[in-house]
Amino acid sequence: MRMRPTLSWTPPEDLPPGTTDLEPVAGALGAGGVLVLSGAGISTESGIPDYRGEGGSLRRHTPMTYQDFTASARNRRRYWARSHLGWRTFGRARPNAGHRAVAAFERHGLLAGVITQNVDGLHQAAGSAGVVELHGSLDRVVCLSCGTFSPRRELARRLAEANPGFAPVSAALNPDGDADLSDEQVGDFRVVPCAGCGGVLKPDVVFFGEAVPPPRVEHCRDLVGGAAALLVLGSSLTVMSGLRFVRQAAGAGTPVLIVNRDPTRGDRHAVTRVALPLGTALAAVADRLGIPVDGRAAD
Repeated sequence: MRMRPTLSWTPPEDLPPGTTDLEPVAGALGAGGVLVLSGAGISTESGIPDYRGEGGSLRRHTPMTYQDFTASARNRRRYWARSHLGWRTFGRARPNAGHRAVAAFERHGLLAGVITQNVDGLHQAAGSAGVVELHGSLDRVVCLSCGTFSPRRELARRLAEANPGFAPVSAALNPDGDADLSDEQVGDFRVVPCAGCGGVLKPDVVFFGEAVPPPRVEHCRDLVGGAAALLVLGSSLTVMSGLRFVRQAAGAGTPVLIVNRDPTRGDRHAVTRVALPLGTALAAVADRLGIPVDGRAAD
């Protein structure tokens, strides 16, 4: 199934209101078997913006689609120049309280797994082990010709060598890891080919308009089918790649709980939506459950 390049969604006026009551979330986690589905909102406190929240990048930025990327060398030059600059900041991002709380819940055996729509690797950096990267990861690169995977740090080194002195000032970073640059700033940026076959390199992420690998989708469906509850963290659920799992869970009678400050496309399927900042909310839940975060005893 292809990700639909849906970039916006307008909440209807009759959606259920959000709450600040964390008891349903604490209760579900305390019972165990919870599957986490996380989105860009969980990483905003790490300095990575989301797409659709207040100040979200879609207000100023249209993400590259797979079709655009593969259509022309000019588009790839624009993408890699922006991504190369953004990687310097993106790669330095560190897990926040939300990521650390999720890792703590996993350590205490409360989770059935973690599915993340993010490509930043911050769940793993916080210590989560059972993470399915639905949309891939920016720290890997794949050749579209020979299929070889390679580390992003190696590509970053090659791009730096091919573009000495490339250091334009960017207005902002985006959730997909690229930076806002004008055509003039991109200039004649040099893109390097696959070191093995000379083919086109692409980050190992699912672009808008690209298919999520079917085996990955089926694995996620299996996780949803075996979960006692689905906890959505920081996702507007605008794109079908995440919303389908919410619909699956709700259709099977599995409770869906959402922590997101703004309304989401999945609110009608949820038993509650907690409208609180994620770091604050998840740290408070951990405290209620007496679960230490980062190895520290809860107060």
